[in-house]
Amino acid sequence: VQLQASGGGSVQPGGSLRLSCAASGSISGRNYMGWYRQAPGKQRELVATMSSGGSTNYADSVKGRFTISRDNAKNTVYLQMNSLNVEDTAVYFCSYIAPGRAGHWGQGTQVTVSS
Repeated sequence: VQLQASGGGSVQPGGSLRLSCAASGSISGRNYMGWYRQAPGKQRELVATMSSGGSTNYADSVKGRFTISRDNAKNTVYLQMNSLNVEDTAVYFCSYIAPGRAGHWGQGTQVTVSS
């Protein structure tokens, strides 16, 4: 499985960005796609995931500000990020995992929030 992420960039506090990640290759009908992030000097952490059935999971720090969605026909997951703050600055990684199979990571996309 290959993951191609896009949509990162720089924005001022309070701004919005939308990330996209398209999966290709041997895609399982049942899978979880989502986003993790890693800030400098910190461990990679969960941002949000969504199952192919529509179940979602969010980090507490992004609840109410970020929304994950997906288009199963396109094997694509999106992350709408609103009310961004400087603590959201990180490299965001797309993830894919299917039951019983190894997980996959995308190449990472930088999100920078600064004034």
